Amino acid sequence: MSSPEQLKYSATHQWARRESDGTVTVGITDHAQEMLGDVVFVDNPKAGSRVKQGAVCGVIESVKAASDIYAPVSGEVIAVNAELADAPEKVNENPYTAWMFRVKPADPAELDALLDAAAYQKIADAEKV
Repeated sequence: MSSPEQLKYSATHQWARRESDGTVTVGITDHAQEMLGDVVFVDNPKAGSRVKQGAVCGVIESVKAASDIYAPVSGEVIAVNAELADAPEKVNENPYTAWMFRVKPADPAELDALLDAAAYQKIADAEKV
């Protein structure tokens, strides 16, 4: 699976999508879920909490490892994907529809500063070697 062009990416393997209401939806990339293997648990930040760009805000666990989830933008968490609590495997099925949480960004410019699909793909490809 490639990296969808309309998304922005962090070097720590999160994707971010600006919604029409100005919020930002966040998930992990296909490369990240591929490296993790079968996802068995997702611990998202709590709705109402504040996250800081680049800071750990959750954890995703697989049969192989546990990995931190980093906030791609700063702001207030306004929603979490509760479906992942009972069905974390959805991240493996399609990481670009199995979003993790939504943020009301404190500074919308942070999203613009993230990587585009081509730049992220170079990072992912380099890790596969």
